[in-house]
Amino acid sequence: MGQEAASVILTEFRAYRRRFERITAGAGERFRGADWSGVQAASLARLSLYKTHVEQAAAQLDPDCRGIGPAGWADAKGAYAKAIAEMPDGDLAETFYNSVHRHITQDPVLDSTRMFLATSFDSGPSPPGESLISRYRPGAGLKDMVRRILDERAPSMPWQNQDRDIRNVIRSLIEALPEAASGERFEVEVCKALFYRNKGAYIVGSLRLGGDPSAPERERVWPLALPLAMSASGEAYVDTLICDEDELSIVFSFTRAYFMVRSPYPSGLVRFLNELLPNKKRSELYAAIGQHKHGKTEFHRGFQEHLRQSDDAFIAAPGIKGMVMTVFTLPSYQTVFKVIRDEIPPPKTVTATEVREKYHIVKSHDRAGRMADTQEFENLRLPLGRFVPEVLDELRAAAPSALRIEGSQLLIRHLYAERAMTPLNLYIENADLRVLTDALDEYGNAIKQLAAANIFPGDMLLKNFGVTRHGRVVFYDYDEISFLTEINFRAVPEPRTPEEEMAAEPWYSVGPNDVFPEEFRRFLFGKPQVKQLFAALHGELFTPDYWRGLQQAVAQGQTMDVFPYRRKRRFSSKRR
Repeated sequence: MGQEAASVILTEFRAYRRRFERITAGAGERFRGADWSGVQAASLARLSLYKTHVEQAAAQLDPDCRGIGPAGWADAKGAYAKAIAEMPDGDLAETFYNSVHRHITQDPVLDSTRMFLATSFDSGPSPPGESLISRYRPGAGLKDMVRRILDERAPSMPWQNQDRDIRNVIRSLIEALPEAASGERFEVEVCKALFYRNKGAYIVGSLRLGGDPSAPERERVWPLALPLAMSASGEAYVDTLICDEDELSIVFSFTRAYFMVRSPYPSGLVRFLNELLPNKKRSELYAAIGQHKHGKTEFHRGFQEHLRQSDDAFIAAPGIKGMVMTVFTLPSYQTVFKVIRDEIPPPKTVTATEVREKYHIVKSHDRAGRMADTQEFENLRLPLGRFVPEVLDELRAAAPSALRIEGSQLLIRHLYAERAMTPLNLYIENADLRVLTDALDEYGNAIKQLAAANIFPGDMLLKNFGVTRHGRVVFYDYDEISFLTEINFRAVPEPRTPEEEMAAEPWYSVGPNDVFPEEFRRFLFGKPQVKQLFAALHGELFTPDYWRGLQQAVAQGQTMDVFPYRRKRRFSSKRR
């Protein structure tokens, strides 16, 4: 019976992977054809595959298999482990098995005899005859090497002006790394697969200098990325060169949509990326390549290991206490945990079910680099003794239905885990003029880019935005988000009488989706200096016509260019 269950689950996993890879394989054609609406549709379709196939696997197991009990599931796990031992995507297969097991049993107990709590695929061998990377050396000069990289890694690409792009890349490379000019002891390692996302395609790899066999310790390594874009006339060009870890980290940010990248050997690809971005968690990198469910598995494994090796306490997250969520954090792990309150007080009208729906929208939508990705957990166990009393009391008061104490563990039935950021209101509290200006400019850009992605944040107070370690402003409070096209942006009517002008409450009718941008001045900013500075930077956000223009662009299917690097980094050559 266990063997039968293992066989059904593995068959469905393979079906899931075939469909996943088929959608991913179409990314190149969509990019070359500038099919941006197709890009969005493919991303949504791929995201829904996992749940569909987990449910199909569960449905195919006959009633006897579904009730096999702990011993039967232990047999199923053993049979499944043998079957996937040599699979290049066995790490994903483990997570898929766990998902089916939890879906069928609804068992909150984590038992290593029945589930894959640890993995056997951290350092598995590469599939025979297959390598993830290609190596290039400037034997005939830098120009020849860059041309070979472009031709081989982006074959059949309709180039706008490849010679110009090569000159731009070499000039930018030498400006960043003057020692590269000689081409001596110089090697580039490039991932064979292109990374596609939204309107971009990325050649990703590393650059090595000084690889003298007699002194390998002197070798220096930099990450390398060449973002490709498509002109209005359907010709590709290299948009910039990235050879800085922080800049590449932003490209792989948790605020971005997932890449379309062929990954028959996912753990190997993640290890390669981790060498380029050592400060990124494996969970984030798995999510970045589209394996968000396995990213959740990696997050849980990494977090549990961190708990075993640390002793700091769960404390209240910095910032103003929310009305919809109660939020706590473990400072040493740069993560916040958000639990929906049992009762959401007025003036909030949202329900817990609606909050979950809005978080699902964020998961499946283009986050445009301005919304934080989250991991949703059910029945997460945390050590009770690690909570400070104030946080435990707050959880008991705010969400008693979500809690259960089991010995030394606190079981939380439902929560979201999210990257910790500095709340924007705290970030600017004592900021000097330069820092304040940069933060407010980022805040306005975040609102505009969300709107261009058809997202209206709803509650745009500064406390609902955070600042990343790279200084980017990101929205993270989703209980009032809506699609931009659903909002009715209105001008405040002129008062007809002195009484109307002096009225404390609106004297005109206000519909549930009505928004008055003129009022943003009054309630978004407390300090006059902040209000005036923001008005100088992004004053158009106070006008309904600006928002209506964005709505029209979205309705016409226009897709905004949102670059995961600063505009000043872009090559300035004219693109016809």
